This record gives sequence, C-alpha cells and structure tokens, in this order.
Amino acid sequence: MIEFAWIWVFLVLPLPWLMRRWLPAAPEPGGAALRTPFLEEFDSLPSSQGVTKTKPHALWIAVAGWVLLVSAAARPQWLGEPIEQAVSGRDLMLAVDLSGSMEIEDFFLHGRAVDRLTATQWVAGQFIERRVGDRIGLILFGEQAYLQAPLTFDRTTVHILLDEAVIGLAGDKTAIGDAIGLAAKRLRDNPAEQRVLILLSDGANTAGAVSPLQAAEVAAREKLKIYTIGVGADQMIVNDLFGTRRVNPSQDLDEETMNAIAEKTGGRYFRARDTNELENIYALLDELEPVERTKHFYRPRTELYHWPLAAALLLAAVLGVSKLRE
Repeated sequence: MIEFAWIWVFLVLPLPWLMRRWLPAAPEPGGAALRTPFLEEFDSLPSSQGVTKTKPHALWIAVAGWVLLVSAAARPQWLGEPIEQAVSGRDLMLAVDLSGSMEIEDFFLHGRAVDRLTATQWVAGQFIERRVGDRIGLILFGEQAYLQAPLTFDRTTVHILLDEAVIGLAGDKTAIGDAIGLAAKRLRDNPAEQRVLILLSDGANTAGAVSPLQAAEVAAREKLKIYTIGVGADQMIVNDLFGTRRVNPSQDLDEETMNAIAEKTGGRYFRARDTNELENIYALLDELEPVERTKHFYRPRTELYHWPLAAALLLAAVLGVSKLRE
C-alpha cells in the first residue's frame, strides 16, 4: 500500500497555471535597430513550416515533470504488513556484582564447576531474552557502580554486555548502596508505571558513598521496587595441606541487609545456593513481574520519493534536449 506523508503538498499543483493566468506577461523585446521598409511584406506570406510557439508534446512533458516533482515532495511511502510488537511499559534494571568474591567456583553448570558470575550470566541472560516488551538496563558494580547499558528494548545488546562483563572490572569491593542509588537516578525521570531493580550480590556492602539502607529509602520514595538475590553456596569442599575440609563460601553475605532493602521497596529477597535455585528465582520473577500481553502493531515504511524525483529529472532532460534541437 502506498500513501503520501505530506499529501497537502499537492495543493501546489495548479501553481504554474495560476502564475500564467494572473501574473503579467514578460515584455516583448525592443524593435529592430534598423528599419526595413519592405519587412512588413514578408508577414503576409504563408509560413512554410507552420511553427507554433509551444509544441504540444513539450507542454505535456513539462506537465508530467511538474506532477512527478510535486509527488516526490509529498513523500510517497510503501506501507508494509502490520508487525506485532509487545510493549509493557516496564523499566527493568539489572544490577550485577563483579567484586572479587564472584570468582568462587561453587556453582555447577552443565556438569562442570563454574564461578558465580558465569552462572549468573547464563541464567540472567535467559531471563533477559524472555522480557519481550520491557526496557532493560544493566548496572555493573564492585568498588564503584557503572551504567553498562541504559534502558533499551534491545535485549540482545544487553545480553551481550552482560556476557562480556569480567570479575574485578569495577574493583574488588562491593558498593551495593551506590548501585541502588544509580538505578534510582536512571529510572527517576522515566514515565513508566512500573520500575523494577533486580540486584544480585554475594557479599556485604564494603565500599561506596551511600549505605544500602539509605539508598533503599531513596528508591522507595522514587517508587522503585527492588528484588535482591544473594548468591553463593552454603558449603563447599576445598583442598589444603591437611586434606579436604568443608567451608562456608557465603559467610560474608549480608542477608539481613539484602532482606531489608527488599522490604523497604516492596520487593522480595531470594537466596540462590546453586544454579537450579538461581533459575527458579528468575522464573519466579517472571511471575511476579509478568510480561505485558497487550499487543501493539506498527507498519514499516519505505520511502519512495526518489522514483518520481528521478523520473521528473529525466523528463526535464528530455525537454531540454528537445529545445536545443529546435
């Protein structure tokens, strides 16, 4: 289907006729410098060629060229088939801990031991791909918090940026409060009805300018709901000089603060001790914050103005060549 974006441009179509009709004619060239008394006699002779001032074919070429030129100015567009697009209006920010403790290999993925960040990247990446219609953003934090990806519908790019994150990129310490504050700042001016932060960490707040609870109070005033996830196994077997022993790799996890952050903002705290629990948590988040099922449609537009414009220029060239041959 073809439509014109600026159809009002067709109002100028009669402009050449109006100019010819109402504007005064150009003055005739002056008389001959040398008067020939018998020149009037030639006027009475019949014309051998019967030449007219304007040839009919030249007039029609000019009219067609003008119509094509106006059509190009009206921006003809080809409308494609309607494409479904789900838009939920939710702004969802992910905050992922990159502190040094995330390199502890107490998770298993596809039968092999992996560090906490690798497991998080795998599970959170699948979660990102499922959030069709949400605007997703990514914050990476360690000793400082950085906005790695602003809010966007481009889930593929956010997924790639998460996979490219490396431990220690933002420092070895943990600034949970700064990550919450940055998320609240980035979501503050967005008109979304629902603002959600999913914060994943395996430790306690050991850096940053703002405490986690102070940042949570700010987030609550900004109507930012925070879901916190504490990652790390309760026990793992390590080798030392005296053989093997069991240790708690999550002894630094501040569950009390993580739970308080969630309660202050109307969210929930989750505990992920292995990959299965982490997957279940993200599946539960899909239920707590369901993807909007309202469907919206848009039709892709392809500009076609260059075709009538090229045809108009071609006719102008033909008209110019015909004039030169007269």
